[in-house]
Amino acid sequence: MKKFVIGLVLAKLAFLSLVVFTACQTAQLSNLETLPTVSPTATPNKTDDNINRPVSEPYAGDLSIFEDENRAKNLQIDRVMDILKITAGKSVADIGAGSGWFTTRAAKRVGEKGKVFAVEINQEYINHINDRAKRENFTNIQTVLGTENDPKLAAQTVDAVLILKTYHEIGQPVTVLRNLRKALKKDALVGIIDRNGKGDDHGIDKEKVVEEAKRAGFILKEEFDFTKADGMDYFLIFQVENKNKTTK
Repeated sequence: MKKFVIGLVLAKLAFLSLVVFTACQTAQLSNLETLPTVSPTATPNKTDDNINRPVSEPYAGDLSIFEDENRAKNLQIDRVMDILKITAGKSVADIGAGSGWFTTRAAKRVGEKGKVFAVEINQEYINHINDRAKRENFTNIQTVLGTENDPKLAAQTVDAVLILKTYHEIGQPVTVLRNLRKALKKDALVGIIDRNGKGDDHGIDKEKVVEEAKRAGFILKEEFDFTKADGMDYFLIFQVENKNKTTK
């Protein structure tokens, strides 16, 4: 009889333990069901800056190719700087500066109180521009070693930008332009000179440039075709899109 009573008590204790365990498990499952489900591949708020077109290989040859004596006349570079409002005291970025051909001309235009940022991803070109600036006594030139997706310019430091015959070589143009936006002062102008092409032939159709710039938050302000008589080159002027601006 005593063994029977002990067995009955143990059975009841086992039953109560099972009830408590089940209740705890149910509560845990209920809490889990209230948690949001996140896909392991989801990347919220990430902007897709990828492009689906060919890109030209960046030029890495002899820099003397940029120093043709007729280049300034053919590109009408003084007129280009007038349109970009490059005047004394302004700060200018030369993206894809190469030999420093445009960098030095912009440096003369902005004077001692101005600044020109010569941006390159090629360290040898950076060294070349530094040597040139020292040799030609330019104290207002600052070289910047950028990356393939970021010109590495400080925030709100630039009044005008020129990307001269370089855009077709930029592998991540939307990301580059998006990062460039941070460096622009209010009402800054961004000029792109290039030639119509397929992307991998050292040219890119201007419609594609406009589309990619729009994705990066820019609007086309003006366009010109005077930079060469062959009708292949174009000059596009962009500004940051002001989405808060109201039209009357």
